Amino acid sequence: MTNIKIRIPFLLTALCLILIVSGCNPTKYVSEGNLLLSKNKIVLNAGKKELSSSITTKTIKPYVKQVPNKRIFGTRFHLALYNLSNINKTNWFHKWLRNIGEEPVIFDKTTADKSGAQIESFLKSKGYFDANVDETTRVEKKEAIVSYNITPGKPYRIRDIKYEISDTALTGLITMDTINCLIDKSMIYDVDLLQMERQRLERFIRNIGFYTFSAEDIFFKVDSTLGKHQVDIFYNVSRKPSLDDQGKLVYTPHKLYRIKDVFIFPQFDPKVALREGESYFSDFDTVNYEGLNFISPPGKPYIKPSIIKQSMYVMPGTLFNVSNTELSQSHLIALKNHRLVSVGYVEEPSTSAGEGVLNCVVQLTPTIRQAYTVELEGTNSSGNLGGAVNLIYSNKNLFRGAENLNIKLKGAYETLTEHITGFKNSLEYGVEGTLSLPKFLTPYPAKEIFIRNHDPKTVLQLGYSHQKIPVYTKTVVNLSAGYSWKGGKYSERTLNPVFIDVVTLPYIDSAFNEKVKTTSYLADSYKNMMIVGGNYTYTFNNQKIQRSKDYWYIRFSFNAAGNLLSLAYKMAGKERNDTSSYKLFGQDFAQYIKGEVNISYHRKLNEASSVVYRAFAGVGFPYGNTKNAMPFAEQYFGGGSNDIRAWVVRSLGPGSYLIPDKSHFINQTADIKLEANAEYRFKLFWILEGAVFADAGNIWTFRDDVDRPGAQFKIKKFIDDTAVGVGFGLRYDIKFVLLRTDIGFKMRDPSIPDGTKIIPLSRAYNLRDDMALVFGIGYPF
Repeated sequence: MTNIKIRIPFLLTALCLILIVSGCNPTKYVSEGNLLLSKNKIVLNAGKKELSSSITTKTIKPYVKQVPNKRIFGTRFHLALYNLSNINKTNWFHKWLRNIGEEPVIFDKTTADKSGAQIESFLKSKGYFDANVDETTRVEKKEAIVSYNITPGKPYRIRDIKYEISDTALTGLITMDTINCLIDKSMIYDVDLLQMERQRLERFIRNIGFYTFSAEDIFFKVDSTLGKHQVDIFYNVSRKPSLDDQGKLVYTPHKLYRIKDVFIFPQFDPKVALREGESYFSDFDTVNYEGLNFISPPGKPYIKPSIIKQSMYVMPGTLFNVSNTELSQSHLIALKNHRLVSVGYVEEPSTSAGEGVLNCVVQLTPTIRQAYTVELEGTNSSGNLGGAVNLIYSNKNLFRGAENLNIKLKGAYETLTEHITGFKNSLEYGVEGTLSLPKFLTPYPAKEIFIRNHDPKTVLQLGYSHQKIPVYTKTVVNLSAGYSWKGGKYSERTLNPVFIDVVTLPYIDSAFNEKVKTTSYLADSYKNMMIVGGNYTYTFNNQKIQRSKDYWYIRFSFNAAGNLLSLAYKMAGKERNDTSSYKLFGQDFAQYIKGEVNISYHRKLNEASSVVYRAFAGVGFPYGNTKNAMPFAEQYFGGGSNDIRAWVVRSLGPGSYLIPDKSHFINQTADIKLEANAEYRFKLFWILEGAVFADAGNIWTFRDDVDRPGAQFKIKKFIDDTAVGVGFGLRYDIKFVLLRTDIGFKMRDPSIPDGTKIIPLSRAYNLRDDMALVFGIGYPF
């Protein structure tokens, strides 16, 4: 292991040196008479008070069309790769270097002029009609630095808004809605804001029932000849344009549209329908269920009509509403029973001059109901790598009510860090079943409006696992029943009123047991235990997979166990003394409360790099029936591939506790954990990505632990107990999984007993003890 630890940083350092040397001549392949584009500068010649919030260097940057070569840590890494090649050679190695690298970006004066014109046009669209952009170029050693000097001038503001509504059917509605208008007097003129107002009004009118109304019926005229940097806005809403029988363009008032019938095809096959035409529907039966027409082949329906109706917002007799259409679509997709969902409308002849008639047609193409899957996966449990084979059976419509059943048979093998844990490997096998129902199973059914707005689910889980390690054997039976629902566009909540874990150790090696008994905390951890409690989790994630942008991930959880059981014993008049505990079916049951907060912010810097910040805080408080220690599975540990990576898993802390040199079994756990991380990620080449990181934090016990001096959390010594590690790593993105290798270096070790705890200032580095090579699957956070 030590040889590997030495070679990897040596090779990476050598690679970096080669690239730095090759990057010393970035203009290697820039021909005579051309310039390498080195940098674009955006200079705003105006104070913050003179600019609207929409005018910043960040909003202007996209209008600069010629972008310099990508930089990582200020160096043009990808250009350096390209320059390593010989462009006169065509063998695979030099072709490969050019493919993974980036050829030099040659400065183009014409493109720079166009960029200046586009910036000027952007500023004018934001109300700065007198804006001026001047491009200047400075040349340094065949490299061009382009400056876009921007003088915005004084912005034009809206003096008045004048409505011109030619469709009298809409006059009253729009007048009533002016309170919600996005544009107002004295605001700075902004084309984007006008476009947003068009979209807002379009949605408002269509939600009332005007099916044929669109943003094309809304347009603005601007009078900028008033002087004094003011404009008048003429807000125009036209009637519906159409062609008459002679092909002439005519304008008629917009009509309200009402839904006549809703036709749902729960087993629609688009390929067969396209091939057979109208004959495809000839054998279908129509069943009316609470006003909705279900059209499907004879026999039992694929899915119960009540489940589909629960997801439908479009109902007969109601006015057309675009929001209801979108909600129906999204809720039907959320059932996860159909691979294609289409909600459309067909206009029907109307006998009323004032209202139009629509039929809603819902076409649902079922997904495969049952499936068997074999999965081969890599595992990363607390920093220990291994492999697993899973046999999975899934049924997405168990009782024809969109019930989702998953049964997983699992076998796993993990290699453990022997010099830390004291043993080599672990073998685990088990079974796990999960049943998800698209409703709340409660004595008092949830109201329909709650079901429609929050997509509630009831989740039942039952599992058994058997883990075998050379020094002990552990079995776990777990059962949980709970609910999940959406709290908003980006948030989700989970509540498990009941979960039960039964942990037994049928075998424990006598020598290992003696080592465990050296500390009372571990002694109370390695024993048979029953956990009966409940938990709540709130998750917020505004990441958009299709759009690469900055996003937040926030997770808060709280759980408690043993409190109701302890109360029941006390109410029954059964008391315990300080040396005994209540038992349930002959086993101690845990009593504790625990809360966690996990926050991360992902910021994209450019196409090649991003930075991620993370903070974690977790506190567990054991008391009552098991006041000495939290259940082992609920305890915190420090170190490992997803933690403070300069420490091997479970080797950090707690607090300033110094592990004795003679200890061959290191498995440090505690009740409190605080951690902060920062990681800079960048793309290298091919499937390779790089990262540099800094981690800080530690674990602590809630109460004083006489067997581990310095382990207790104290506010006054919190900073002094904080461990700090830095490092770098490589990620291998092979599409279906991301493999990760990180090398962490200890910078500050709280277990150093005397003097400064900064390692370079207190002692020489020891490769075995002060550096850790960890492997992981996926990003650490």
